[in-house]
Amino acid sequence: MSQILDHLFYSDSHEWIDPTNPDAATIGVSDHAQEELTDVVYLELPAVGRAVTKGEAIAVIESVKAANDIYSPVSGEIVEVNEALTEDPAAVNNDPYATGWMFRIKLSDPSELDSLMNAEAYRGHVG
Repeated sequence: MSQILDHLFYSDSHEWIDPTNPDAATIGVSDHAQEELTDVVYLELPAVGRAVTKGEAIAVIESVKAANDIYSPVSGEIVEVNEALTEDPAAVNNDPYATGWMFRIKLSDPSELDSLMNAEAYRGHVG
């Protein structure tokens, strides 16, 4: 059973966001997503300073099975990326919510969080 953390919000495309710090909300892919992908071997992360819109494909994750886009669950500016993942992309598999986070974003419209799923709704989504 996939781990789904109660304090996070989730998108239909399986990204999670932790908006605890609105100046730099943290984003990654859910435990369910990394289980479906299996062994992550490569990540192409967005550039710091890039302005993104909600739903935009902004990164690529490659596993031994497939390559998939990662979509921004909110609009804003990329303020940090997890450079450690370029050396160790498997961190996404090992701990998608801690060492496997992908980037941080300064939200341009915090109300967009309202359109994301809470943990309970996401559990139903991946059911």
